[in-house]
Amino acid sequence: MSDQPQRSAMRALVLVGVLGAVAFRVGTATAQTQPTKTYYLYACAESDDEVALITFGPSGAKVAKTITVGSFPAEIEGPHGISVSPDGRYWYVSIAHGFPFGSVHKYETGTDEWVGDVTVGMYPATLDISASTGLLYVVNFNLHGMPEPSSISVVDTESMTEVARVPTGIRPHGSRLSRDGAWHYSVNVMNGELVELDAFSFEIARRLPLPEVTPVAGALGGYGVVSGQTADAPQMAQPTWVTAPTPQGTVYVTGNNAAVIFEVDLAAWEIRRTFQTGPGPYNLDVTPDGKTLVATYKSGGTVGFWNLEVGRESNRIRTTRTIPHGVVVAPDGEYAFVTLEGVGSEPGTVEVYHIPTRRRVDTVDIGTQAGGIAFWKMDER
Repeated sequence: MSDQPQRSAMRALVLVGVLGAVAFRVGTATAQTQPTKTYYLYACAESDDEVALITFGPSGAKVAKTITVGSFPAEIEGPHGISVSPDGRYWYVSIAHGFPFGSVHKYETGTDEWVGDVTVGMYPATLDISASTGLLYVVNFNLHGMPEPSSISVVDTESMTEVARVPTGIRPHGSRLSRDGAWHYSVNVMNGELVELDAFSFEIARRLPLPEVTPVAGALGGYGVVSGQTADAPQMAQPTWVTAPTPQGTVYVTGNNAAVIFEVDLAAWEIRRTFQTGPGPYNLDVTPDGKTLVATYKSGGTVGFWNLEVGRESNRIRTTRTIPHGVVVAPDGEYAFVTLEGVGSEPGTVEVYHIPTRRRVDTVDIGTQAGGIAFWKMDER
């Protein structure tokens, strides 16, 4: 009797298994990972001058609405950073490519109607809003021309007026506030330092120089080599992100050019641990209990999950498209949402990860060059 039917059946089983694995990688929720509530987020599409309202619930991830942002329809203005007010009533987006300065625009959640705008510094990047004062803090990255000292703009969100501009360092980027709104943390990419700003007095309280590092092949780079150094010589770490302080009193800072993440003890104002990561750690977020860190590895095309209690990466997952960018963790700690820029004419993508199982469960495409992402609300229904 010929064994051809048996071989054909075996090939069919293998094919089903392969297709099932592929379906999981691009996003299929299981009963264990299926959400019981609906999550709402805003994500920027930098090359399309759009912000997408994303929903993720029992029926999966969807684009609920696309909002065109900016002031000059004929120009690509580059929405970069985005944040939602603590009361959930408004969202704010930084427009990076201004003439000559950038701006921050205010929109009402729900209606997504434009409310107002304010001019800030050159190339405003990330932004965050104080839960205690309602003031908005935006770092002016200033990517134009030769590296030179830049600033943090402080904005009164009621009147959309810049009330202070605080000199900080060369190319400030990632920035986050403490939960009580008293302290603002940012990193200066080309100074290799973490900066603590008193959010009430608008004065720099402390600076923490990061240690010298040896660049890692395949790291993102693109910010330039410090004058007088060669690309393969020890140089300043180039931090691109800092998390909000955890309940344990720590923040986490990327060493983008060296594929490391620094754990900083805020009370001692010193580096406690250094984690070796995938190439190009770019954005970070931490679960509300401070036990899990989620990192995008921009030049590595992966997302990493770190068990902070033991200081070990528990999983690293290749993304469905290239250039992972932003990440935000839901307030319940169940899901992380990651943006992927893509390349060329590829759409941007938002991926959804189930944090307890360290699995990707869904994806949805938005406009090109997906970047900044912010959480809005959860609906229990």
